[in-house]
Parts: sequence; structure tokens; C-alpha cells
Amino acid sequence: MAAFPRAELEEMMRRFVAANDEAGRTGDWAPLAQFYAPDALYTWNNGSSWEFVAHGRQQILDWVFGTEMEGLEKWTYPYVRTLIDDQKGEVLGIWRQVAPVAGEDGQPYEIGGTGGSWFRYGGNYQWSWQRDFFDHANAGSAFLAMAKDGKLSAEMQRRMAQGSKMPGWVRLSEFDWYGTLPKGD
Repeated sequence: MAAFPRAELEEMMRRFVAANDEAGRTGDWAPLAQFYAPDALYTWNNGSSWEFVAHGRQQILDWVFGTEMEGLEKWTYPYVRTLIDDQKGEVLGIWRQVAPVAGEDGQPYEIGGTGGSWFRYGGNYQWSWQRDFFDHANAGSAFLAMAKDGKLSAEMQRRMAQGSKMPGWVRLSEFDWYGTLPKGD
């Protein structure tokens, strides 16, 4: 198991969070792809039947920061806590999911619950592995409330109507994310 200098991991997170914040401001998520190794793996669960899997920087660019962000371009994902394990080269980042539009109360819509990313650092200021987690029930509730209030983007409405047909979605029964865990203690 490779250890990394804590200062390097802290700098990686500083750079990544700054790029994440800029992407939320501009709606252009593509620049985040530079933070992934050419052979990186990025996954998350999509409910009881689906898993999202992107293999390599190009799929991460095309799917994670492309098709999966369609309709969510100006959402922000501010990081609220970061835990760094410099011995394992792993980082846990906890973030919020905030819509660019407000509800009747004047507050932005937000997906409740805990959202986060578990990263494995590969050196050279690039992630080699990432696993996201968030509350799907709360996401669905937020999207339905926004749709009811006429505030959900047309693209997100189209995606919700389309169902589980996005690139990178695989049946949960066909993918064992536990087998992709970083090696180590």
C-alpha cells in the first residue's frame, strides 16, 4: 500500500474542490476529468437495480461529467468535510447537493441526506478510483418537488421519464463494486 505525503493529498483536495466549485459556478463539469488517471474507475449506486460504472478518463469525461450532469449543470456540490488517510492514499469528502433555483420559501432546493465521495489517490494529482454515495430517496423527493413547482429543468424531466437507460448504467446483479475496492487493510 503506497503512502503519500499528507501535504500532497491536501493540495490534491484543494485543487479538486476549487475545480468543483468553479464547475458549479459555470455549469461546465468537463475540466474535472483532468483529475482522473487514464485508467481510473468511478462508480456509484443507482438504487436497488442499477450501478453506474465509468472505466477510464474518457468515460468519466463523457458520462460522469457529460450525460450524468445533463440537467444538473448549475447545481453546486459544496464540500463540507474532508477526511484524509495519507497512509492508504484515500480521501473521504462529504458534500451537499444544492439546486440553482429556490423554492417558495426563497431557499434553494437541496437533496437532503449525506452525499459524499470516497477517493483513492494515484499520485500526480489524479484519482485512480472514486465511489460516490447519496440518498436516492431524498434525490427523488427533491426532483419531484421541483417538478411539481415547475422548477425542474426540462433535461432532468426528460431523464427521469427515460428511466435507467443512460450510458454507464449496469444492472446491479452484473457488477460487484466490492470487488473494485482499493486493496489494503
